[in-house]
Amino acid sequence: MSKILIRGAKVLGGEPQDVLIDGGTIAEVGSGLSAEGAETVEADGKVLLPGLVDLHTHLREPGREDSETVLTGTRAAASGGYTTVFAMANTFPVADTAGVVEQVWRLGKEHGYCDVQPIGAVTVGLEGRKLAELGAMHESAAGVTVFSDDGKCVHDAVIMRRALEYVKAFGGVVAQHAQEPRLTEGAEMNEGIVSAELGLGGWPAVAEESIIARDVLLADHVGSRVHICHLSTAGSVEIVRWAKSRGIAVTAEVTPHHLLLTDELVRTYNPVYKVNPPLRTERDVMALREALADGTIDIVATDHAPHPHEDKDCEWAAAAMGMVGLETALSVVQETMVDTGLLDWAGVADRMSVKPARIGQATGHGRPVSAGEPANLTLVDTAYRGPVEPAGFASRSRNTPYEGRELPGRVTHTWLRGKATLVDGKLT
Repeated sequence: MSKILIRGAKVLGGEPQDVLIDGGTIAEVGSGLSAEGAETVEADGKVLLPGLVDLHTHLREPGREDSETVLTGTRAAASGGYTTVFAMANTFPVADTAGVVEQVWRLGKEHGYCDVQPIGAVTVGLEGRKLAELGAMHESAAGVTVFSDDGKCVHDAVIMRRALEYVKAFGGVVAQHAQEPRLTEGAEMNEGIVSAELGLGGWPAVAEESIIARDVLLADHVGSRVHICHLSTAGSVEIVRWAKSRGIAVTAEVTPHHLLLTDELVRTYNPVYKVNPPLRTERDVMALREALADGTIDIVATDHAPHPHEDKDCEWAAAAMGMVGLETALSVVQETMVDTGLLDWAGVADRMSVKPARIGQATGHGRPVSAGEPANLTLVDTAYRGPVEPAGFASRSRNTPYEGRELPGRVTHTWLRGKATLVDGKLT
């Protein structure tokens, strides 16, 4: 593998420096570097970050290759600056056995646009009745450390307790989709003024908050780790903040769309805005931003949820829930957190690379941009601003809520262990 010299990059948004990559490793970081025969990338003040890590991606393979595959999903990830993604278990068949998680892991190895770490299901078939093969999935070639029934909540407290006890033995974590199912029967959007005016079934904040409250108490009782997926309400923030103040081992994520969009958009009845958990109020959005800034919310995770055209281009009630997010996540975070002064680029690296890698135990990712570290890197043109054009997405699906909307920032280069997967905005 040839040498690559990245010249004049703002590492974590700091002063411009040169970064020399030799093989799969960062060889040197400094000023005025040179290397005979090295390929030179003129960064011209672009921001250099450690490769992004997404703890919450739906790659759909096996079973729903009409919406996404491991190949198309990892190409989308590389386009968005990601060097590793964690693939959720709600595939067909469900990733609840060692065989299925190994299949996903091997597909990731074959395609190579980013590393793919499968997430194992907590319960058999995501049905919430019987624990899946947690130990076997962990001991498999995939080495699963994160388990989730995402798409469904582990609503039975006894099952959740047993899962937390089981994963504690090998340092794993249960990632909970916090949704009390009986409180959301028939729900189509956030419960509030807008749902009342539109006559749509309301999805109350307490359906999320009650599960989070229960699960942090269970984690405390067991002495295990729990991670809260796609936290979306101001009340949920306060519960997590309280739990952390007690020393409970809880982490939480927020999606880019919950940092930017509100339930007011549902007035359009455009199913592109239908998502689980639903878009909340402006008050919730502001609380989520503040919590991400102060560290109450640990990470940004995309919840990249691709769907084919026919599953979204229909009446609201029949539409599937979810949005694609890998290729726009960093732009939305720049818009909501960096350009508002809530986070600097070092903070973005922490929330989108360092901490998600730590939570998911993604070896070699989320590392400092310094000599001797793996060359998993992302170069971002932060001065760019332009409209989102889903026709140019690498993802197989186009269900983005940002079509035509101007957003800042554009990933120009991504390197996975020194190999360029994206060059000048084009996949290699």
